[in-house]
Amino acid sequence: MNWINWVGHAGAFLSSITFIPQVYKVWQTKSVGDLSLAMMLIVFSSTIVWLVYGAYLDLWPVIICNGIICVLSALLIYFKFAYKK
Repeated sequence: MNWINWVGHAGAFLSSITFIPQVYKVWQTKSVGDLSLAMMLIVFSSTIVWLVYGAYLDLWPVIICNGIICVLSALLIYFKFAYKK
């Protein structure tokens, strides 16, 4: 694996973990008032598009990263409705 592949995998890893603190905080506090549903729906939709793109071109960093972000954003959308006051 050459250096640019390592960069791609590192970027995928870092992008993938960006939502973990938010998911954990919402899960712990059950507070979703400050979450923007519109933003979460845009993120979810964009990850679907990126997944299709990555799968078509067989780009594993794109597939892995957006697969993880898709699951995490889906969790936040679920929490938005489940923890609604």
